[in-house]
Amino acid sequence: MEFSSKLIEKAVNEMAQLPGIGKRTALRLVLHILKQPKEQTVFLAQALVTMREEIKYCKSCHNISDKEVCEICTNSSRNHHIICVVEDIRDVMAIENTGQFRGIYHVLGGKISPIDGVGPSQLTISSLVEKAKLRQIKEIIFALSSTMEGDTTNFYIYKQIADLEIIVSTIARGIAVGDELEYADEVTLGRSILQRVPFEKSLKIN
Repeated sequence: MEFSSKLIEKAVNEMAQLPGIGKRTALRLVLHILKQPKEQTVFLAQALVTMREEIKYCKSCHNISDKEVCEICTNSSRNHHIICVVEDIRDVMAIENTGQFRGIYHVLGGKISPIDGVGPSQLTISSLVEKAKLRQIKEIIFALSSTMEGDTTNFYIYKQIADLEIIVSTIARGIAVGDELEYADEVTLGRSILQRVPFEKSLKIN
C-alpha cells in the first residue's frame, strides 16, 4: 500500500496494530479522523493517553477500575459471599450485561496453559485462594470458557480450595464447548449462570 504522506503511513501502521484492524480498515479510520474537527481528534488522543496512564486494577478482584478498589467490590448491595471466577475483564462485562449476577468477581488474567508457558503463578489464583480462606465466602462459581485450558484451570483451583466449606459450582453448559464468554448472547449466558451446577457434577459429566 503506497502513501502520499509519511504521517498518514505512520498513523495507519499504528492503527493496524489493533486486533481485527487491517491496513485498509486502518486507512479508512485515519482518513475519517482527518476529516473530523481538530478538537475531536485531540479529545480522542487525550482520552486514550489518560486511560493508559490512569487506569488501575482493583486490589480485590483485579478488574479494571478508576480507583484502587472497583465499584463492584465497593457496592454494598452486591452479595460479597459469592465470587464468580472469570478469565479476563471482557468476561466481567459480558456477565454484567446479563443483569443476572449480583455477587462479586475475581479476574484470573488468563488460563493455565503449559503450551503457552502460562502456569498458576502467572495468574491471580493465589489471591483467590487467600480470599477464600480469609473471608466468609459461601460459593465460588467457575465461569471460564469450556476449553481444555479452562477446565484445567477450574480443576486446579478446585483442588486448592477442596478442604474449605465452600460451594463450588460452574456455569451450565448452555455455552457451547470451546466458546468464549464474551461472544455468548446475554440470554444464554444469563441462564447458564442461574442454572449453574455443582463442580463435582461437571467432572462426572466430562
